[in-house]
Amino acid sequence: MAEEYCNATGRRKSAVARVYLKSGTGQIVINKKSLDDYVDRETNKMVIHQPLVLTGTHGKLDVTINVDGGGISGQAGAIRHGISRALLEFNPEFREVLKRAGFLTRDSRVKERKKYGRKGARARFQYSKR
Repeated sequence: MAEEYCNATGRRKSAVARVYLKSGTGQIVINKKSLDDYVDRETNKMVIHQPLVLTGTHGKLDVTINVDGGGISGQAGAIRHGISRALLEFNPEFREVLKRAGFLTRDSRVKERKKYGRKGARARFQYSKR
């Protein structure tokens, strides 16, 4: 492992996560709260742990995260992206494993804007013949 302290930025939808990694006991802190206090859904906790479990660094690194914007699910995706990029900085040998899992790719899908004369982005108002 190359460095003692690494950081990276992860993004998903409108959420942005700044992730800081350092050697430690596997503690994860999000916005000055523990992982269990910040994230309530089990699937989102699993999404956050995925890159650490995949690289075998789960329980060996302390992760500190500042996340802003979006909802809980988008934030979890942003955190996963940020952790993956920070792990890459921590140890470049993880690149192939993380790349194959698709964790280094920024998911660019964002909500499409509402258009004028329409109910939503694509949905129309109900048509009345009479």
